[in-house]
Order: sequence, then C-alpha cells, then structure tokens
Amino acid sequence: MKKSVTSAFVVAGAMSAALAMATAPASAAGTEGMEKCYGVALAGQNDCAAGPGTSCAGTSTIDYQGNAWKLVPAGTCTSIETPNGHGTLEAMEG
Repeated sequence: MKKSVTSAFVVAGAMSAALAMATAPASAAGTEGMEKCYGVALAGQNDCAAGPGTSCAGTSTIDYQGNAWKLVPAGTCTSIETPNGHGTLEAMEG
C-alpha cells in the first residue's frame, strides 16, 4: 500500500510540473504584439507603474492616471481617446 501512495505522489508531482512548464511560455507570449500605453487605464485597472508608493498592477488611484500604463495592441496607444486626451507611449504628469 505504501508503494502505491508514493507512486501516486510522484505522478501528481510530475503532472503539476508539466502543467507549470506548459503555461509559463503562454504568459510570456501574451505580451507579444502589445505595447505599454500610459494614461488610458481606469482607477485600479492599470497593468503596472502607477508612481511612487504603489506596488504595481491595480494600484492606480484615478481614472486615466498619466504615470500608470495598460497593455494595448501594438500601434493603437496614441489613437485611444480619453477625457484627458490620447494615450501616450511614455509616462506623463498626473
């Protein structure tokens, strides 16, 4: 009985490792063809970079915060219109 329990743990561990390796490239590939667009995220919906005192994703405090970015399809950032103007490829004040 002890041998079958050990075998089950080995199989479960191998399956977990295989799943982890299979999903890792997918998350890296998810950013391919995307660009950082500043000033287009709604409060709490930024992907990263929201200024000093913030940890990263989801930390923007106001809509269209100029130093918070969201990933958008490459080539579309500057055509995104917000109440504050268009998205930018570099951080802006506010």
